[in-house]
Amino acid sequence: MLPPPRKFVPHPFAYHQELEVHIENLTNEGSGVARVDGWVIFVPFALPGERVRCRIFRNHKNYSNADLVEVLEPSPERVQPVCPLFGTCGGCQYQHLDYAKQTEWKRRQVEELLRHMARLEHPVLPVIASPARYGYRSKITPHFHKPKSGEIGAIGFLRVGTRNAMVDVEQCPIAMPQLNEQLTVVRAQARANQEAFKNGATLLMRAAVNGVLTKADQIAVEQVGEVKFEFQAGDFFQNNPFILADFVGYAVQEAKASGARFLVDAYCGSGLFGISAAHGFEEVIGVELSESAVKKAAHNAELNGLTNCRFLAADAREIFKEVPHAGSDTVVIIDPPRAGCSPEFLEQLFAFSPRRVVYISCNPATQMRDLVLFHEAGFQLEKVQPFDLFPQTKHLECVMTLAR
Repeated sequence: MLPPPRKFVPHPFAYHQELEVHIENLTNEGSGVARVDGWVIFVPFALPGERVRCRIFRNHKNYSNADLVEVLEPSPERVQPVCPLFGTCGGCQYQHLDYAKQTEWKRRQVEELLRHMARLEHPVLPVIASPARYGYRSKITPHFHKPKSGEIGAIGFLRVGTRNAMVDVEQCPIAMPQLNEQLTVVRAQARANQEAFKNGATLLMRAAVNGVLTKADQIAVEQVGEVKFEFQAGDFFQNNPFILADFVGYAVQEAKASGARFLVDAYCGSGLFGISAAHGFEEVIGVELSESAVKKAAHNAELNGLTNCRFLAADAREIFKEVPHAGSDTVVIIDPPRAGCSPEFLEQLFAFSPRRVVYISCNPATQMRDLVLFHEAGFQLEKVQPFDLFPQTKHLECVMTLAR
């Protein structure tokens, strides 16, 4: 048996001790949850209802982590993963789970986060499933470490349970087919130019209407419903085009249903939500910290012949300073990064007091944290609608409608 790591805590289980456990639940990180005499053990790739053998590798103050060794009694919901690297590559967590059950578990996980983090009992609508369950990602970023002895090692993604180890990925089943067609070429080009990479690199691949782009400053073209967008290939843009029109359409519909005359699109990026909603409002004001993003958003409004949109680069402390409309006449769409909204932003938003807020998040946990503050500020949660933009993975987009 391997000796335990230097900082291994030997209680309540020994290093690499094997246990037979019953999986009761599934975390929002994709791990099965088991209990031994009340002690919680997290086992990745194990499903609720299964009996499994697992091997302990870490003990914390109130739970342990284990590796899955063997499934002794499989769940009827277990399916054969499509990717041979599933369980080794850290990109996917749910390829072994029937897709209808993936979306149901994601709905339950949002419900549990509402209950435990926001202390709210509120119905969560069924998850809107992606029409494409594989081959949907329009952007991938394979990377590799610093070449050793002049040779590039694995080109791909992080190995499960590690911070640095890479898995060599020749094809990725959740990436769009045209990306996989070019992936072989991109990998070969990197290896042919090994001397150019002193510290490793991240390779960019984005599939757009105008082809597969591999340079961050190339202009990508994307069509979302009736609206056309242009943005730099390296910039953030939602990367499941198969569900994007429905996802954006729902957020726009929730904003319009407020009856407000004006829309503020905060964290607007290249203008995805504000521009898509423009025909339903007298004026749309997009606000973003990045001046370059504001320029792109303004370009996209012009590209679509819109004259009622304007975009502002504003510091987090003054984000509503140049919004001339009363909060009671305004609906705000917010789509912050994974870290959620900054305290400064929320303070201003509550002072502005909009009629309705449509809060879009790729991280329901930070969304729930912010929801507590919305509730304290007098906002009522009306709807919770999750969207599965990332099938086979733990990730989820969640749209919450909040009103005064």
